[in-house]
Amino acid sequence: MQQEALEVVREYTEAVFRRARIPMEPLNYEVDWADQPSRHTSYPGALRLPLPVELPDLPTLRDLFTGEHLPVSAGWSLPRLAALLRLSYGVLDRRLAANWNQDLAKRAHFEHAVWGRGTASGGGMYPVEVFLVAGASGPLLPGVYHYGSGQHVLERLLVGDVSGTVRAAVGDGAGAADSFLVASIRFWKNSFKYNSFCYHVVTQDLGALLGSWDLLARALGAPLPRLLGFDPAPIDRLLGFDSDRESAFAVVPLEWVGGDGGRVSATGPVDAAPPAADVRVGQPAFERSRRLREFPAVIAVHRAAAAPTVAVPDAAYRVAPGDLPGEPVALPAPDTQRLEHPLSTVLATRSSSFGRFRRPPELTAAELGTTLAFAAAGRHHPVDVGLPADAPALTRLWVFANHVDGLATGSYAYCARRHALLPAAPEPDGGMSAFLQQQYFLTNYTMGQVGAVLAISGRLDAVLDTFGPRGYRVLNAEIGAVAQRAYCAATAQRVGCGAVLGFDNVSMDDALGLTGSDERTVLFLLLGRHPDGTADLAYRL
Repeated sequence: MQQEALEVVREYTEAVFRRARIPMEPLNYEVDWADQPSRHTSYPGALRLPLPVELPDLPTLRDLFTGEHLPVSAGWSLPRLAALLRLSYGVLDRRLAANWNQDLAKRAHFEHAVWGRGTASGGGMYPVEVFLVAGASGPLLPGVYHYGSGQHVLERLLVGDVSGTVRAAVGDGAGAADSFLVASIRFWKNSFKYNSFCYHVVTQDLGALLGSWDLLARALGAPLPRLLGFDPAPIDRLLGFDSDRESAFAVVPLEWVGGDGGRVSATGPVDAAPPAADVRVGQPAFERSRRLREFPAVIAVHRAAAAPTVAVPDAAYRVAPGDLPGEPVALPAPDTQRLEHPLSTVLATRSSSFGRFRRPPELTAAELGTTLAFAAAGRHHPVDVGLPADAPALTRLWVFANHVDGLATGSYAYCARRHALLPAAPEPDGGMSAFLQQQYFLTNYTMGQVGAVLAISGRLDAVLDTFGPRGYRVLNAEIGAVAQRAYCAATAQRVGCGAVLGFDNVSMDDALGLTGSDERTVLFLLLGRHPDGTADLAYRL
């Protein structure tokens, strides 16, 4: 059965990587924008509990990068949890920027407004939903709650301590916790636009959210382990999901801090029997769409990738990409002074560039190097899938240097250990800008205005051989987390950043010399300048 699941995942990812040349099914798909789902899931029949809106003073990105001036590790409190949710996935502002995107005119109208959030999302769809399964040790009445991102509230869906169901599903990863954050994905919130391509995008969206949570947890001084290798079926039943439409993808155990500042452990034995299988959330979420379409490729790959992980001992050391030969090109040391901005400010001002790049002035090698160093520092976060604590990262960062002051045009691999670039290929015939534009099949960016393109790659076949079909989700989670950290570093330096999936992966891999290997580019980040004088609106909430 696992071999069949592996083949389904490989077939799907091959279609994803070649979609610039061979379109994915269904062909000629048209988005029904008038019938799109709500951007904020809500449960109309639920009691709503307002969360604290005051945000604590948080360390700077520099502190998070160097490890200095960080708070002493403690447990979670309701204000800390509220800050985590609001800064990562809550609505922070309304944005309107004048650019050349085709939908600019309608975005000026309230019903098409863009509401900014701290975490990036493919297409701004935000398909991840956050639930809190609260046990007896927490500050809330035990039960199941949904985070209402639009109003920054907890919606109570079920009363009663059902944390045993989650603890049983995640096993030893629960530790002493009896409360859990569950990150699920509602596929329709993305697939209505991206159809079969949905699963690739949403699994990176999950990683971006986990990347934000990792930064915020360190800044708040509270532990936040991530669990990705559990069986989602019991949790899906508890939350009332049709697993083909929505499913749990990550679980985060929470240990609460008591009135004396000490951590509060779960009451009762950790291996307590879960409640009866028929105990589940009975309230339905509001669905705006009149017609929900399902895509066979998404259902098939989700069922395959949901298979439990079976890690091969010590194989984690064989999935990391190796260094390239050649003389390293030294980068300027990371300019940590440029990261001297509170994490809360960075997340509140983070945005995607969406066609706003302008040059001159050029992106500098120091800005590029600082972004690379901060992004690479978060590539490996221990998860429950057989990765040892000292295992190498699953991904590698590449640079297509287009217009970077202090760096020759060409392609490079980034070596975090030496903070240097390893030459991969010289400037293509016809110039780097022309090459990048030819490989980009969308219309919202002009590559001649972009300073550099970062590519995040991974060895998918090796990851699948190591972790089984779930390895696809694990790899994409790391890719999304790296992208979110790049966004944060760029924002702190006032450098424009935009994540894109619209390149021809086959040609980009060939340009980096990856053809014939099992390493592939998966996600791309554009870096460059924004013009100083722009007609932008950002109404902070």
